Amino acid sequence: MDYLQLALMQFNTDIPNWYKWTDTSNGMIYSNVELNDDTAVMPTEEEVNAKIAELQVIEDRKLAYGSTGSQLDMQYWDGVNGTTTWADHIAQVKSDNPKPS
Repeated sequence: MDYLQLALMQFNTDIPNWYKWTDTSNGMIYSNVELNDDTAVMPTEEEVNAKIAELQVIEDRKLAYGSTGSQLDMQYWDGVNGTTTWADHIAQVKSDNPKPS
């Protein structure tokens, strides 16, 4: 998954196609991004990297949570057995994949 492009899409959301690549021979990296629209504001590399970190946590959590069906099954059996398997699982996923500060 190309987190750089996903992160860039989070900026200047009111301006479609606000950026372009100057040279992709070294890959799609931040230093190859330039404004494609004079009204757009170029995010700093730090802002883009912070957004990439957020997107990575979201993806990591999504994978670790498991399917909706599995979670519903955990909740059902927690109700039947009086356990906290689902809540414990969710807490562990959040603990293992903390949001960037």
